[in-house]
Amino acid sequence: MKTYRFILTGLGNIGRTFLEMLSTREQLLAERYGLALQAVGVADSSGAIYAPEGLNLAAVAAHKKARRGVVELAGPGQWRGDGLALVEQAEADFLLEATPTNLVDGQPGLDMVRIGLRRGMHAVLASKGPLVLAYQELAGLSDLTTKSAPALRFSGAVGGALPSINLGRRDLAGARIQRVEAVVNGTTQLILWLMSQGQSYEAALAEAQRIGIAEPDPSLDVAGWDAANKLVIIANAVLNLPTTLADVSVTGIGGVRPEELQAARAAGGRVSLLAVAEAQPDGSSLAYRLSVAPTTLAADHPLAHLQADEMGIVYYSDIGGRMLAAVREEGPGGSCAAMLRDIIEIAQRER
Repeated sequence: MKTYRFILTGLGNIGRTFLEMLSTREQLLAERYGLALQAVGVADSSGAIYAPEGLNLAAVAAHKKARRGVVELAGPGQWRGDGLALVEQAEADFLLEATPTNLVDGQPGLDMVRIGLRRGMHAVLASKGPLVLAYQELAGLSDLTTKSAPALRFSGAVGGALPSINLGRRDLAGARIQRVEAVVNGTTQLILWLMSQGQSYEAALAEAQRIGIAEPDPSLDVAGWDAANKLVIIANAVLNLPTTLADVSVTGIGGVRPEELQAARAAGGRVSLLAVAEAQPDGSSLAYRLSVAPTTLAADHPLAHLQADEMGIVYYSDIGGRMLAAVREEGPGGSCAAMLRDIIEIAQRER
C-alpha cells in the first residue's frame, strides 16, 4: 500500500464533489491499485488549513455543502492561511487545482501550479485558466518536457470525463492528426437543443441556469470562449502547437436563428457549437486553423446524435482513421472522475 498526500485548492462544486467521491472509494483504490490518498490541506475563498496528520474528507465535504468557509474547521493551534501559502508550505505529493477559471491573469491557480511544480508536487488541474494562459511555461516545469520532473495532468479541464487529451496524446501517438472536431460546452449544447424544440433563447438559457449547468453570467459559454479555451489546451497539449486565444476564430450562438435549428433537426442532424482544428500543410510540418462556431451537423456526422446532456470529440488521423468519444454526465462528477484517473495514472507510473 502506498499513501500519497494531497492538497486541494478550490472547494466549489468540483472540489467538494471530488472529496465526496474520494471518501467512497478508499477500499476500491486500496484493492485495485494498492493506493491510498490522504488530504493534508484544503483551500477555498475563506482561506486554507493544513493538517499533516490528515483531514476527514467527508467532514470537509459536508462543511462545504453547508456553504461554510473551510477555515472554520481549523482546530486550536492548527495552521491556517491562504491558498498560496498552503502550496508554499505544505508537504504533499500532489497539488489538485480546482479554483475558478480566471482568464485575465490565471490567478490564483497559475501561481499555485507554478509553485507546486517547482516544489516537486505533481499537479492535477480541473481549472483551465493556468493552461490557457501559460501552458508552455507549465509544461516546461513538468514531465511533459523533462521526464524526471513532477507530472502535470489536466484531462478534466477539457470536457469533464471525456478523454479528449488522452485520445490525442496517448492513443494517437505516432499519428498525424489531420482534424479535430469537438462539442465540449454543455451549456450551449443544451440551449441549442431546447431551441430546436421550439423554446426561445431566453427560455432555454433560463432552463440551463435552473438545472445548474449555466452560470448566472453565461457569457463565456454562449459567446464561445469556454469552447475556445478547451481548443487552446488541445492545440498545445495534443497538436504540439503553441497557441493562445488570439489564434482562435470565435463565434458564439447569439446569431443562431430558430429556423436553422429546426431545419437541421428536420433533416436528421442538429446545430452544435463546434470547436475545430483543421490541418493546413505548411512545408514539411502541419499548421492548424482553429475555430469555434455554431455548425450544422448533417445526419451522418458522428457528433450529430449527441443528446442535450452529452459532449463528444472526433479525431481524424492518417493511421488511426476516425476516432470518436462521447460522454453523458450530470454536474461536476465527470471532471472529478478525470482528476482521479490522472492521479491513478501518475501513481502507477511512479510505481
